Amino acid sequence: MVVVRMWRRLFGGPARELDPERDDLVVVASSFDDVEACSTALDRASELDREADAVLRHHLRLPAEQIEAACEIAGYDGYARAETAAAAEDLVPVLLQRVQRLDPLTCSQERSRMAGLAQRHDGIADGWDALQPPRATP
Repeated sequence: MVVVRMWRRLFGGPARELDPERDDLVVVASSFDDVEACSTALDRASELDREADAVLRHHLRLPAEQIEAACEIAGYDGYARAETAAAAEDLVPVLLQRVQRLDPLTCSQERSRMAGLAQRHDGIADGWDALQPPRATP
């Protein structure tokens, strides 16, 4: 079991144990500041269990006609669109999420990837957050 966890931590792989549709997930880390490093956001996340998978969500705003194409591209990397509130402006809120283990490097890479995706589709990447089940208190 330790070898499997180590392999996944080093090389990635399917992280499907955590169901992103669970209703008990809480935000354990987030950053909506373009200049804040992911390492800083993760260090500030006192409730984050770094040894467990999390649902990483990217909050984007895209023109309605670009949403399908952007979601298709994100889907190649395992992202799925989650439900969001209705659009109040020209840009529609889009929430892309996937289950993965969080560390500063992968979080930074994914944030950059989503910022590029949003930009190529005439949108904005507002930030990201991560959800996990609440930790059991001893």
